[in-house]
Amino acid sequence: MPSLRHTIAADLRAQITSGSRKAGERLPSEPRLASDYKVSTPTLRNALALLQAEGLIEKIHGNGNFVRHPLRRLTYTGGRLTPDTDLRVTIRTTNLRARGDLIPLLKVPSRTPLTEFLCLTHQGESPHSLTRIYVPRDLAPAELPWCPTGLAATQETVTARLPTPEEASTLRISSTQAVLAITRVSSDTAGRVLKAARLVLPGDRANALFTTHHANEERGTEG
Repeated sequence: MPSLRHTIAADLRAQITSGSRKAGERLPSEPRLASDYKVSTPTLRNALALLQAEGLIEKIHGNGNFVRHPLRRLTYTGGRLTPDTDLRVTIRTTNLRARGDLIPLLKVPSRTPLTEFLCLTHQGESPHSLTRIYVPRDLAPAELPWCPTGLAATQETVTARLPTPEEASTLRISSTQAVLAITRVSSDTAGRVLKAARLVLPGDRANALFTTHHANEERGTEG
């Protein structure tokens, strides 16, 4: 027998998918919904969390729960999100010093001056992805996008994990929704890290594509 939270989620899901609740529409307050369904507020919130994890609703703190506009699933390939024509990007620049895990990430001594670019993409009014780019301050460009000269190698690490509380709040996703976390480190021929980027892509709206080009070796035969 379905639990109360699954029954409530199924009813709200049907309202959304049928179009009786439109994209962008604000749902009734949580106390009102709890009263309508005759359940406790925690049970109601558990039901809403299921819909949030599915990408059907988003919670904007201080404003309530809203039916989410359908989000396009983008593809991450070659360090870029494509297609990106519908995305609006805001960039915030901060000067800081290397500490914690930034030290081994950028291979720099503690308190090395860095510049952080915080890039938040939106599709319409909904946050779509989050990127933090770290650059040694003596190399920092005036603006993005930027490709440093002298690049010799780029290494990418891809991890599926749960979002941090800050990431979940910024991207308006459930804390139980998996994200694709990509760390991209670019260095020169001497091994100096020129740029490190950390991308956080909610799993309901992104794919990652990696292509390997193989060089065919022609080997002579002995006669």
